[in-house]
Amino acid sequence: MEIRIPSPAEEIINKLNEHGYEAYVVGGCVRDMLLGREPGDWDITTSALPGQVKEVFRRTVDTGIQHGTVTVMMGKEGYEVTTYRIDGEYSDGRHPNSVEFTPDLVEDLKRRDFTINAMAYNSHTGFVDKFGGVEDLEKGIIRCVGDPMDRFTEDALRILRAIRFSAQLGFSIDERTYEAIKVIAPNMVHVSKERIQVELTKLLLSSHPDYISLVYETGISPFVSEGFHRAYAAESGGWAVPSIPAGIPAVKHMRWAAFLRDCSASRAAGILKDLKLDNDTTFRVRTLVEWQGKKVGLKDGMEDDLKNGMEDGMKDGMKDGMKDGMEPGKPSSASIRRAMSQMEPELFDDLLTFKMCLSEAASDDRESRWLRQVRELTEEIRRNRDCISLKTLAVSGHDIMGAGVKPGREVGNTLARLLDMVLEEPQRNTKEYLLAYLGQKQEGQGGI
Repeated sequence: MEIRIPSPAEEIINKLNEHGYEAYVVGGCVRDMLLGREPGDWDITTSALPGQVKEVFRRTVDTGIQHGTVTVMMGKEGYEVTTYRIDGEYSDGRHPNSVEFTPDLVEDLKRRDFTINAMAYNSHTGFVDKFGGVEDLEKGIIRCVGDPMDRFTEDALRILRAIRFSAQLGFSIDERTYEAIKVIAPNMVHVSKERIQVELTKLLLSSHPDYISLVYETGISPFVSEGFHRAYAAESGGWAVPSIPAGIPAVKHMRWAAFLRDCSASRAAGILKDLKLDNDTTFRVRTLVEWQGKKVGLKDGMEDDLKNGMEDGMKDGMKDGMKDGMEPGKPSSASIRRAMSQMEPELFDDLLTFKMCLSEAASDDRESRWLRQVRELTEEIRRNRDCISLKTLAVSGHDIMGAGVKPGREVGNTLARLLDMVLEEPQRNTKEYLLAYLGQKQEGQGGI
């Protein structure tokens, strides 16, 4: 099998060959090409020492020269070129204490994590696959190079990488590799929360996000964070990770929200804070988790009535009907506008998609019909350009003060009350109406 190497990478390999050095594309790019995937980047390994690489190429960057890596610039694109190396002892369970350069490609491949990532290729020599990577790709297996106990002891992050690769590729984990994961799991304490979070995020964004249950099954979860572990680990020693519906888009905040949806919004946010997830994503996850249990578009007060068994203000027949699963009429445009006002448009759309995926996964036809109606009304609200925020309110703080409201907190409170009125009846959103209304209230009640 021949791999099509990008011409700049091919040029680097050929130039190193011309100067008497070996050079190959290596690792993930070889794996991805064999799987028919487009590699994200192309890493090159060579027998040339870093200084020799810099002599061959005019434009280079010392990316990680102490570990043998030089970035060769080809036009505006950079390619990492790394010298064959042997890693020394890993006393911290994460980084080698020393690096020794070697002229032997196989020695370099021997230090890599999994067989499917330990293959090299160039167009002159073909494949170098000393550890059965091609066979494991064909069988759909994640297997460590050599002794898995050694590989995981060297770098505990590889434990999560094994599960992440299995999720991304839909592969099973080799039995010896799986058992070693369970033994070495406590070494995860040496790995930073940021690195853990990156692997978990990649796992959740994969085609098999449900594989995150393996983090609990293998005993890794206590060493991710206490909050993460306690979210779904039972005192009995089992776990109950909710299934992530296949329809949930592969978007970071949506997949994390799907995973954490059985937690409270504050607890979900706390878990993500522990894992050093960025603030924007954490906010979005918190919002989706908070709203996923709410019925968007339900008339004000109706949700409380439903929770309380509709004790007040409803006929017995209506109460009986609701107990049988009837929907409480149609969604309220005013309630939808209020919901829209509490989040940016993109996040509101994500919320509807999120809730729709959950309802379809649960075969909740009533909720799905309700959400379709909500979506239709949302589109109508946008077509009509209804006011849903202070930005589109017909009056400003300056207008309010001009109408006699003293500067300070009351200006904001007045704007909020006017917005609430407009959310209920959008036709009121004219400067003339709102200022006239404000004037009447001030005259009659000493303030709005």
